This record gives sequence, C-alpha cells and structure tokens, in this order.
Amino acid sequence: MGDITVVGHGEASGSPDVFMATVGVSVRSRRIAGVMADVKAKARAVIDAVLDSGVAAEDVRTAWMSVHPQFDGNKITGYSADNSVRITVRDLSKVSDVLDKAVTAGGEAAQLSGVSFDLQDSTDLATQARERAFADARARAEQYATLSGGTLGKVLRIDETGSHSSPSPRAEFAMLRAASGPPVEAGQQTVSADITVTWELT
Repeated sequence: MGDITVVGHGEASGSPDVFMATVGVSVRSRRIAGVMADVKAKARAVIDAVLDSGVAAEDVRTAWMSVHPQFDGNKITGYSADNSVRITVRDLSKVSDVLDKAVTAGGEAAQLSGVSFDLQDSTDLATQARERAFADARARAEQYATLSGGTLGKVLRIDETGSHSSPSPRAEFAMLRAASGPPVEAGQQTVSADITVTWELT
C-alpha cells in the first residue's frame, strides 16, 4: 500500500542537581583609583563569601569586568566599575546560604542575575524522552494504519527533529524568587524529544 509518516513527541522530567548564578558588585567613585580599589575589595569579599560557603574554587569563574567613565556633557564626573563571577553550586541544600552570604558581602553594591537550575547529566532523561516519542509515533501510526485498512510494517526511516531541556513552570517561578533572594526551590527539569518516523504500510 505504500508508507506512512508520523511525528511523535515524548517528555521525561527529573529533579535538577546543580544551581548556577552570576553574583558581583557595581560601584561608582569620582576617581579612577578609588573605583578600582573599591570594586576590587568588594568583589574579593563576594568571592571569599562564596568559597567560605562551600563552593569549590573551580566552580567560581569571572563572568564580567568593566570600568568606564561617567559624563555630564563632555565632562567626566566619575567612574563606574563592575565585577561579577559565575558560580555553580552542586549541593542544592547550600544554595540559599551561598546567595545570602554573597549578597551580604557585596552590601549595597551587590548584584545577582542569571539564576538557573540544571542537570549535570540529562542522558537518562533524554533516553526516556526518545522512548516515549517513539511509542507516541507508533501509536499514531497504528491508528492511521487501521483507519486506512492497512497493517503497519517495518520502520523505513527515523529522524530526530528536535530535543531540548527546560525547567518546569514551578522551576521558573523558583528562579524569580531566587533573583530577589532566598529561599530557592529547584522544581523539575523536563527533557523533550520529537521524532519523525516512516513505516511501511501493507
């Protein structure tokens, strides 16, 4: 009779096991020497607070540094400087404490952004998502085969048309809460897969 092509979708969810955020400071001063000394001291305080909270040194890396003048018309009135680090927290029970200490160490100059949860290894969830996508495609194909009076034969072609990992709505809400300070909840991470499968139709 020919062939039949259908699209299948599958998802699998799991609890994130890693937290990431960008923490740092932004300072201003009338003199370049003053702004450099201030940003260096405050950034060092934030980094030390993060390390003292149990975050490994290899999980702290510089994300952004900048120094630029501020103007009033053509006249330089002062300088601003920013320094931030990207941190990875692998023990989620420490997240609130790490953020609290980092922001406290930075004082009024503290900044927090880029808060997110993730999975260190999503291989198992991706496998489950593909299995469910194939089962979904097969169920659709069998239904269409029956409706057309045919029988589903062997698979002729499989194309993976898309896959991605995203936080559940609960995790997105947790990120918003984290951005304004502890407490933080990890929620769920969802991995999805989309495939296109062609079967022989007999």
